[in-house]
Amino acid sequence: MPRKLVVAHFMVGNTYPYTIHDWKEDIALASARGIDAFCLNVGPEEWQYESVARSYAAALELGAPFKLFISFDMTAIPGNRRQDVHLLRKYLAAYAHHPHQLLYHGKVLVSTFAGQDSLFGHATVQEAWQFVKDSLEDIARVHLIPSFFIDPRHYPHITAMDGYFNWNGSWPIHLTVDSPRDEVECAKLDTDRHHIHHLGGRSFMAAVSPWFFTHYGPDTWNKNWIYRGDDWLFVRRWTQLIAMRDRIDIVQIISWNDYGESHYIGPIKGAQPNSEAWVDGFPHDAWLDLNEYFAHAFKTGAYPPIERDRIFMWSRPHLKDAEATDDKVPRPDRWQLTDDKFWVVVLARAPAEVRLSAADGAYHGRSWSVKEGLSTLSHPMAAGGGMRATMLRGGVAVAECAPTHDEFRVHKRPRTHNFNVFVAASPR
Repeated sequence: MPRKLVVAHFMVGNTYPYTIHDWKEDIALASARGIDAFCLNVGPEEWQYESVARSYAAALELGAPFKLFISFDMTAIPGNRRQDVHLLRKYLAAYAHHPHQLLYHGKVLVSTFAGQDSLFGHATVQEAWQFVKDSLEDIARVHLIPSFFIDPRHYPHITAMDGYFNWNGSWPIHLTVDSPRDEVECAKLDTDRHHIHHLGGRSFMAAVSPWFFTHYGPDTWNKNWIYRGDDWLFVRRWTQLIAMRDRIDIVQIISWNDYGESHYIGPIKGAQPNSEAWVDGFPHDAWLDLNEYFAHAFKTGAYPPIERDRIFMWSRPHLKDAEATDDKVPRPDRWQLTDDKFWVVVLARAPAEVRLSAADGAYHGRSWSVKEGLSTLSHPMAAGGGMRATMLRGGVAVAECAPTHDEFRVHKRPRTHNFNVFVAASPR
């Protein structure tokens, strides 16, 4: 039985300037934080193929056990004609037998983003993707775990699938502005079991993500919405997946570097997809540290001991109904679903007191008693203020997280609508 794996979705499309050194930095960092592999989302461009070559070369130079595998972005890669399979063959021929290619059940793991409409000259999804697998057979046997966006009741008839990746399981995507408030506050993440039921024992890859905000106008990609990331989404989703780990084979983090959708957990680097307005100055690296705690628990079945008191917290840079002074794109769809709070996660070695404040300077906030282990707290945002958290034990501060006013503040009149978050943590 293959071991449990934690992988991270990696947008190769954002790596145009990457060198082997850049790839080595990312691979080493991900490996150190409990991630086993990058799922390399690729499009049709030749430069992306060359960047993937550098990623495999970097893994080989590092010599770490870290693995890589390809996810074909079928919203960008042609898939209408039989000959369109040649790009897939090109990738498999280059990397199927590479020492750092991820194998699953002894086969080359391959994933997709979409692909349900890529029929390669055939009549059905089953015929199309069986043709793809048969076309790759002379290179390597493939274990196909796609993210087709179709009704799971069709899975029994698509035997070309060796499993399924539930991409949209990360977020409460069903919520609308008309949802009852109790449903919004609950924000259920409950679609996995439906997929698992119809897979009939085939591999299941679940998704976890900390956030979602994208802000492109109709003159570009015309994507402008949020999913509710409140209520410690990353923690709630990870906790859920760990509780049902006996039914999940792989967890895929969405994402390492998808800046356009604001759910990156890796460092901000490479070439952004015109997302600088809501990404620059909003690091998420602290989520990567928090991810390590949960990845360990998913893979081993036991939460690791807390060896150092830590505080993690995140906040949007303005209240949800703030008026932007210089933004041609309106507030994102579903903006009403979010709450004006900053979110705090505490990892405590022993019981402690935690003080939260949205004010600069002297402490003006609330205090909680927390138990040993993980606790989740929140505090109202304040226009013009910031966010600050201190953990005390015996009256002595043992951890503090307090971004400076220059690093982060809640703007009263933001220049643009930004529903991304600034993520901070106390020192490791």
